[in-house]
Amino acid sequence: MRLWGRKSSINVQKVLWCLAELGLEEGKDFARIDAGLHFGINHTPEFLALNPNGLVPTLEDGDLVLWESNTILRYLVRQYDRSKRFPADTKNQYQSEKWMDWQLGTMWPPLRVAFLGLTRTPEADRNYELIKSSYQEADALLALLDQTLEKQAYCAGEQFSVGDIPLALCVSRWILLPQTFPEKIGPRSQLNNIDAWMKRIELETKYKIVAQKELNIVK
Repeated sequence: MRLWGRKSSINVQKVLWCLAELGLEEGKDFARIDAGLHFGINHTPEFLALNPNGLVPTLEDGDLVLWESNTILRYLVRQYDRSKRFPADTKNQYQSEKWMDWQLGTMWPPLRVAFLGLTRTPEADRNYELIKSSYQEADALLALLDQTLEKQAYCAGEQFSVGDIPLALCVSRWILLPQTFPEKIGPRSQLNNIDAWMKRIELETKYKIVAQKELNIVK
C-alpha cells in the first residue's frame, strides 16, 4: 500500500489517523510519499496518471487507486478493520457517514476559507472581512455538532467511529485559529460538548499521531 501526501494536509491526516486506528504502521504496512505544496510531485505525469485532480491524498492498494479522503476512510475500514475498531452496525455506519458528508460539504468550506486565508495567503492579499465572516459561519455551524454531543459521546453514538476523524481535524483548526489570530477572526463560541468530545478523542484514540504538527499553520 502507498499513500501519497504531506503530513500537514488535513485530508492526508484523516487517512493517517484511520490507518493508525486500524493498527497499520507507516514503513511497515504502507509507504507514504510526500507530495503537494513545496514537495511538488502532484502535478507530475506519474501522479496525474493516478489522480487527475492533482491533489492529495491518493491511495494505492495493489491495483486499486483511490482519491477523495472520506472515500479512502470508508474503504480502509471495510477492508482492514479486522479487530472491529469501528462499529459495524448499519445504524452507526450511516450516522457516521452523515457527519462525514456534513464535514466535507457544509462545515469545512467556510472554515477552509478562513484557514487558508490566514495560513497560505500572503499578508498583502488577505481579505480579512471574508476571513472573519467565514470563520464565524463555521463557528455557528458547529453548534449543530455540539447539540448532538450533548446527547451522546461521539458523532454517531456512544462509540468512536470513522466519522469522528474528519470532524475532529476540522474542530482542531477551529480551536487553534482564534488562539493564533484572535484579532483577525474574533472569539469562538464556547461549545462545551465539543470541548469534552475533543478531550475524549485525545485520551482514547490515536489522534496524537497527527496532532503535534498537524497545526503548524503559520507556514
